[in-house]
Amino acid sequence: MISVAPGIVLDESEIELSFIRASGPGGQNVNKVSTAVQLQFDIRGSRTLPGPVRARLAALAGRRVSRSGVLTITAHRFRSQEHNRSDAIDRLVALIREAAVPRKMRKPTHPTRASRQRRLESKRRRGEIKRSRSGKPDFI
Repeated sequence: MISVAPGIVLDESEIELSFIRASGPGGQNVNKVSTAVQLQFDIRGSRTLPGPVRARLAALAGRRVSRSGVLTITAHRFRSQEHNRSDAIDRLVALIREAAVPRKMRKPTHPTRASRQRRLESKRRRGEIKRSRSGKPDFI
């Protein structure tokens, strides 16, 4: 069990890890050893995540979620399998932590009477300045 946030734990059996070959520089090591990690997590099928967290996680993950609701994270930053494995799990946990915090709802407010008056007065002053610029010259 991986502790994600207060009241949210992640069952390790829900995470599927596969090792793939990493692209990029690395010499012979890159051609022989599968060091990159591909983590797959079924968001819809998760029994440990609450419903609202699952919905926010799917929205946060964006393109990384397939149509069937599987989140895929690929980690290939390090040259060792173990570092990439922990990096992928850390990224998943960070994503779930972010999804665990509900968004603050905006309370609609109305401008005060004084703020409306200040706004109109500044518009009036600005209009006066512009009108004074385009006036006819007095010396004719």
